[in-house]
Amino acid sequence: MKRVVVTGIGALTPIGNNVQDFWNSLKNGVSGAAPITKFDATKFKTKFACELKDFNPLDHIDKSEARRYDLFSQYALVAVAEAVKNAGINFDELNKNRIGVIWGSGNGGMLTFQEQIEEFAKGDGTPRFNPFFIPKMLVNMASGIISLKYGLRGVNFTAVSACAASNSALIDAFNYIRWGKADMMITGGSEAAVLESGVGGFNAMKALSTNNDSPQTASRPFDVTRDGFVLGEGAGAIILESYESAVKRGATILAEVVGGAMAADAYHLTGTHPDGEGAFLGMTEAIADAGITAADIDYINAHATSTGVGDASELRAIERVFGANPKANVSATKSMTGHLLGAAGAIESIACIKAVQEDIIPPTINTTEVEPEFANKFDFTLGKAQHKTVNYVLNNTFGFGGHVATSIFKKFTH
Repeated sequence: MKRVVVTGIGALTPIGNNVQDFWNSLKNGVSGAAPITKFDATKFKTKFACELKDFNPLDHIDKSEARRYDLFSQYALVAVAEAVKNAGINFDELNKNRIGVIWGSGNGGMLTFQEQIEEFAKGDGTPRFNPFFIPKMLVNMASGIISLKYGLRGVNFTAVSACAASNSALIDAFNYIRWGKADMMITGGSEAAVLESGVGGFNAMKALSTNNDSPQTASRPFDVTRDGFVLGEGAGAIILESYESAVKRGATILAEVVGGAMAADAYHLTGTHPDGEGAFLGMTEAIADAGITAADIDYINAHATSTGVGDASELRAIERVFGANPKANVSATKSMTGHLLGAAGAIESIACIKAVQEDIIPPTINTTEVEPEFANKFDFTLGKAQHKTVNYVLNNTFGFGGHVATSIFKKFTH
């Protein structure tokens, strides 16, 4: 099978609107949480989120595109544009039949759906829906829009596996290239769920933190006082291509993707198995797929959303795979970005790629008292980034429905 490498990345996040700003914020332990500005959250149980800062889509796309595309698709276009530029790609010089797009999103056009139903409810019952309502809302539309923008005719679809979506998309893209069915893939994910229905829905599930007095410290993975995740928004884009394609283009190779696996908890609609059965299977299968051992992993970017059962079950699974006191650091970058839902895997993959590039492990912030069961078993990289040789990184993502996706990145060597 073909080697698959990373040649471009793009990020639009609550702690940076491009890759460098995002990575600098991660290294410096910057929190993206703040009171919600997108709507009046006064009556909501949770009044804060990790919103994008100083971002206007019209600075990046024209008004006609903004009118036709939901916010999650707009976010996707911005992140992809950075990744394409970063990769130095001229698509007109390449075989566009061999380039595809596999994108991830858990919710798609939530804003469009909410706005259209609100407009209908205000009226006299006569259906006056926007002609763009359906295409803007569809969860697959971001992948379609990306292919349209760049004229890419290869495989094109969207992975929808809730919060595992963009990691699932990346694994699918990885497989299409290594199987020889594509030369290059644009992959990643986007989400725009910081709105009334998003916050209200997750509040009803008791999934969100309600630490309104201290938003910046509310996301505290593994901590005994954690009380739910902090909702985030944005997009992450990753250019994957075969090693042969990258060399032929003279591209700068940022990292290599060497393994990936998907599994299921098969346990509960929204809760994880207490012992992380799906997580254990996903990690062991991904490690086997990469042709390495657990001892080779230097860093684990944990899913770690800051929920009670979820964080604990993942750590039990990690202990089953790696043993207590493994050489691998564990950290939870959601402590800074919040939870980007279907885009989480893509953003965290970019953190993994930068980690192997720069030999830096981003920290877990806000966590001061780790659950006693795990306190002496792992290096959680608390409070401060660590400099360490990072050759292999494992990235975990889990989603409602029991979905599990685990990917493995390697420092690139010829």
